[in-house]
Amino acid sequence: MTELFGTPSLSRKGNNTRIALIRSGVAAMTTHGYISANIESILKQVGVPKGSFYHYFKSKEEFGIAILQYYDHFFTEKLEQHLLNQNISSALARINAFCTDAKTSMAKYHFNRGCLVGELMQDESLLPQNYPALLNNILHNWQDKIACCLQLAQQQQEISSQTDCTKLAYFFWLGWEGAVSRAKLLKNATPLDIFTEQFFNLIKNH
Repeated sequence: MTELFGTPSLSRKGNNTRIALIRSGVAAMTTHGYISANIESILKQVGVPKGSFYHYFKSKEEFGIAILQYYDHFFTEKLEQHLLNQNISSALARINAFCTDAKTSMAKYHFNRGCLVGELMQDESLLPQNYPALLNNILHNWQDKIACCLQLAQQQQEISSQTDCTKLAYFFWLGWEGAVSRAKLLKNATPLDIFTEQFFNLIKNH
């Protein structure tokens, strides 16, 4: 992105490069995880000299945190786009719309990319010390958003009034992350389709 008259400032150039590195890092880590993501390949893709990495990030650990924060922001917006969509009256249909969108996104990359949080959870024993708490906080944020949508589903009498929406949202993410990992393994949408079908059949009022 350039300034108004076409000449980017140094700070703008630096910020653009930093964002480009983060985006490339998201692609690498959703494909290979944290440990196997190759910093040199990320730098080469963006066109940044190897020695310049530390101008933007002090370490791979700091780089990973920036990637997680960027991904969380992106993913939260995707969730809210569907879960708060007033054009879809049914709360459960909103959750299903999110699932369909996520499946489409995986298919776009031929199921080679998974969920960044899920990928990093698989590297848990090798991650920097503060990462597990950060991952858990991100998941709790996503769970809260699903829980709120499930509470709306209760008000609409789509699910039982006795349902514990907080626990059900927790259950959703346990299953969804597993389905995403299996879809990446198999390179197809079958695990996602089975999970969503069974989840909604399980919770709907019949």
